[in-house]
Amino acid sequence: MTPNASSLATSLVQSVDWLAVAPPTIAALTGLAVLVADLFLPEGRKHLLGWGAIAGLALAALALLPLLDGDRSTFCLTTGAHACSYTADTFALVIQFLVLGGALLTALLSFSALDDLKLPAGEFWFLLLSSASGAALLPASRDLATLVIALEVASLPAFALVGLRRGDRLSSEAALKFFLSSVTATAVMLLGVSFVYAATGSLHLSRIADALTHVDPRLDTLAQAGVVLTLVGFAFKTAAVPFHFWVPDTYVGAPVPVAAYLSVVGKAVGFSGLILVTVLAFPSYADVWGPAGAVLAALTMTAGNAAALRQRPERAFSAVRLLAWSSVAQAGYLLVPIAAAGYADSGKDASRAIGSTVAYALMYAVVNLGAFAVAALVARTSPANRLTDYRGLYAARPGAALALAFFLLCLAGLPPGVIGLFAKVTVFSAAVDAGLGWLAVVMALNVVVALYYYLQWTAVLFRTPEPAAETEPVPATGPAITRTRAVPLTAAIALTAAAGIALSGAPQLVLRFASSALL
Repeated sequence: MTPNASSLATSLVQSVDWLAVAPPTIAALTGLAVLVADLFLPEGRKHLLGWGAIAGLALAALALLPLLDGDRSTFCLTTGAHACSYTADTFALVIQFLVLGGALLTALLSFSALDDLKLPAGEFWFLLLSSASGAALLPASRDLATLVIALEVASLPAFALVGLRRGDRLSSEAALKFFLSSVTATAVMLLGVSFVYAATGSLHLSRIADALTHVDPRLDTLAQAGVVLTLVGFAFKTAAVPFHFWVPDTYVGAPVPVAAYLSVVGKAVGFSGLILVTVLAFPSYADVWGPAGAVLAALTMTAGNAAALRQRPERAFSAVRLLAWSSVAQAGYLLVPIAAAGYADSGKDASRAIGSTVAYALMYAVVNLGAFAVAALVARTSPANRLTDYRGLYAARPGAALALAFFLLCLAGLPPGVIGLFAKVTVFSAAVDAGLGWLAVVMALNVVVALYYYLQWTAVLFRTPEPAAETEPVPATGPAITRTRAVPLTAAIALTAAAGIALSGAPQLVLRFASSALL
């Protein structure tokens, strides 16, 4: 090899900042360790795998602390313009904290589900940790290839988690519907990514943004098609209307902890990817994705709330279905600041608008996981999980009833759920500041509509219990319910309630993101 060739080979080698990539790496390695340990542990000690998974997720979250001193980038190009594939900036760290914290709470919810539904412990914990590692990788991704890979690493294990109840018809149908819709979204997204690459010659977000400002006129149509298809793919992942049809059946067919995970971590993955491609890669097409995002936000929140209003309390799994449609409506609120970023005058203003989405997502993650935690507790004795099953919950379990009431009031934006009210105000302000008055009006109307079903469910908790009445039959959900190992589930309810109360008492802990430039 000649000296020049040797020098060139050396210059192409990218350095790796192991501290920057520690959070997703720790989660992935813990998943592998759990899978191997499952081969050697006897059946009676399988619960140790769960505690190992929790320890790994906690360690991954703690690995975020050394990264708070400033942005760190790795896997950077060594030739030409500076561009990196992984950046641990403020946005990435906040979303990684949300993802890892959500996965940890999901792990606490899952102990009782593993016992009650006789799920295979090793496979469950491996799939959960694998999905969490992909979800933690995505917000730090700064090229389209890494984005797509991280998205699939987060999604593929989730398909298996949904369908892990072997022999259960609802679970199999939910996994199939989730798989087909997600694969379709990925195919559309990959086609869009290939078009963008053909038009710009790069996969790095920063270089794509520069290249799209002066695309060859002969490739302009190709670039436009690539941008649109890429955004459509991410719209699938965020469950925005009309790509939301998989949500209710998937949540109902999945174990309740898995539904909780999809509602928070799955949503965080989709929205963080959408934010990265719109704000960092496609700012020159803001006149396209800004108005499109505003329309999608209005349609999504309206469709979600309308469907939630139609849920019959006596229908099997109506509580989970209501939370599923509520999740769709909440996705509409999360889309509002992203649409507002398309109308921003500068990149800094767009970044501040994105901060409102992050602030709202943090609030939503805490209270929605808490609501699902109470739903998981009720499902242990009432596997049908009907809304009517919650009647008189205060008389039977006062702590759980008060916690669920608080979570529902936060989602509604009513006191004492102050954090929910403040988060909605920041999203509303982002729309007004961007000149989207009509969208602010639509959001205000939807918030009022949502009060009906949130308050109706809250009122049911405190009514006098009625004798059991005949209701529609419930499809088989698994073996008889047991009452073992409920302590982690109780701990999850307590942790989310404490976090919600703390945030309501000091909302500035979350709302400061709404006024910060995160990207």
